[in-house]
Order: sequence, then C-alpha cells, then structure tokens
Amino acid sequence: MLSERRLEVLRAIVQDYVGTEEPVGSKALTERHSLGVSPATVRNDMAVLEEEGYIAQPHTSAGRIPTDKGYRLFVDKLAGVKPMTPPERRAIQNFLDGAVDLDDVVARTVRLLAQLTRQVAVVQYPSLTRSTVRHVELLSMAPARLMLVLITDTGRVEQRMVDCPAPFGETSLADLRARLNSRVVGRRFTDVPQLVQDLPEAFETEDRGTVSTVLSTLLETLVEETEERLMIGGTANLTRFGHDFPLTIRPVLEALEEQVVLLKLLGEAKDSQMTVRIGHEIAHEGLNSTSVVSVGYGSGGEAVAKLGVVGPTRMDYPGTMGAVRAVARYVGQILAES
Repeated sequence: MLSERRLEVLRAIVQDYVGTEEPVGSKALTERHSLGVSPATVRNDMAVLEEEGYIAQPHTSAGRIPTDKGYRLFVDKLAGVKPMTPPERRAIQNFLDGAVDLDDVVARTVRLLAQLTRQVAVVQYPSLTRSTVRHVELLSMAPARLMLVLITDTGRVEQRMVDCPAPFGETSLADLRARLNSRVVGRRFTDVPQLVQDLPEAFETEDRGTVSTVLSTLLETLVEETEERLMIGGTANLTRFGHDFPLTIRPVLEALEEQVVLLKLLGEAKDSQMTVRIGHEIAHEGLNSTSVVSVGYGSGGEAVAKLGVVGPTRMDYPGTMGAVRAVARYVGQILAES
C-alpha cells in the first residue's frame, strides 16, 4: 500500500500531465502543489512510484508520466466524479429536450457527448430484447391491408404493412387492437410470443387467418430488431491527441470502425454502473493506447443500453466521468417521459 503522501504525489503527477501534456518533474510538482515536503523528498517518492510501476520515464525527458497502472489507481482511489455546473446541466437538458424521436435523441446525445468531453462518443440504441411494449396500433389502409405500429417504452417506433388473407372489418380490427394491447402492454418483448400464441382462437373462424398474419408480423418485427445498433461521433477529436498515440492513430481508427469491438467495449447494458477501462485493460490491441468511460442508461432503474466515450489514456477522468454520467441521466429521463 502506498502512503497518503505518495498517493498525493501520484495525484499531482496525473493532474499536471493531463493538463500540460508534458512529463512532470519533482521541482515543478513542489512549485505547483502544496505537498508540504522538499523536492528531494518528492524525488524519493517518485522513485518509489516508478519502482512500483505507477509512473514511468519517457526516454527523452527527465520528468515522469503516469502508466496504465497509475491511471487505474487514480481513477479507483483518487479521482471523484466532477459534477456538472448548473449552466452545463441546463445546456444538456435544453439540447436533448428538442429531440423529436429516438433517432434524434441518439444523434443529439452523440454530438453532445463529443462536444462536452472532446473525445469520441459512442451511443448504443436501446435493445428491444430489454424493452417493454408501450402500445400496439393497428390501422386499416385498405379492406385487406393493415399497418402495424409498435411503440416501445424506450421511444422506439416500428411500422410494418400487413397484407391480410381476407378483408378485415373495423369492428374486428378494434377487437384485435384491444385484445392485443391488454395482453402485451407493459410486458417485455421476450415474453410476447407466449402471451399471444392462443389469441387467434378468440376470433371467428373467418378472421383467424388475418389475426395469425398480424401476430406473425409482430413477432418478425421483434426478431429483426434485436440486432444491436450504435451511433458514433467526434472521431475527428482524436486528431488533437496525435502525440498520445504511439507511431500512428490508424489502429485506433480501424478499431472504432468495428461495431462488434465497440459493443464489447461498452459492455452489457444490464450493468448500469460507471465503467472505466484503461489502456492494456482493453482486450483489442488497436485500443491499448486509449481509455473507455461508459455507463448504462434507461427509463426506470434498469439500463436498456450504454453510452460512453473513447479517448487517450491521458484523459481528464473526473470531468469525463461527470459528463458521461450526467448525459446518461438526462437521456434516461427523456426515455421515461417520451
């Protein structure tokens, strides 16, 4: 275990290196921070931190920089989540409140996160497998043609045209709409097939074919839409950090193009805790020079998807964690109210 003083020295090194982009020396530390000890003592503490693997010396400098291990200790023990200021919170709310539908919510969230953190923002669409039904609407388009509209608790709207085997009257349509909603509203999508399997039997023989066709379309919609979708933005922000990536930024950009990689980085949506993965903790080699800060969002207490940012390990962790958490909260509120 490191002493409190050495933890303070590590905190000061991380803060200075993130702020100045320059390796940090003992003289600069004692000048900038009230450590209460001499430069010689700080040099000794830095030697211990280096021996323990928390800081390292770049070949070209007398100063030190944090290692992945040093950043990890900083995040776990030394960094609080920086709260957003009231004006920042108002700006987030005003920007997201203007969204007209789920696609707009996700697009605005990506832009906002990228602007707030000046990193690459990644937002996962709410998955239908973790969603519940808010409403099913059935509209008559022609005597033997219907439109099925499926609305989820996360604001997702899916529309499908249904060609019926026979004309379907308004009375039967109203009956089917009422019976369908009474069974599935508020229920998880994964439960829907079992809930509606015997529904055709409640109708006259001549209407059962149409009822079965409507149910088949509904269930196909669930299957089609279970694939995970992401939106990414702010990739150009990485160009500001060119010297933070060894040799070239190209492996990072290539990794960010792979949706499977990004989904793994964000982690399982059911986990609503803040997650910070640093450098070599990330399994994908192309991202070993980056850190990922992610958190779950959703309406109610359960996460339906994740959002987060990807940036260099030399990151303002308290500020980034604060921004990611605040945006996730507002997106969750919007989904709950939509």
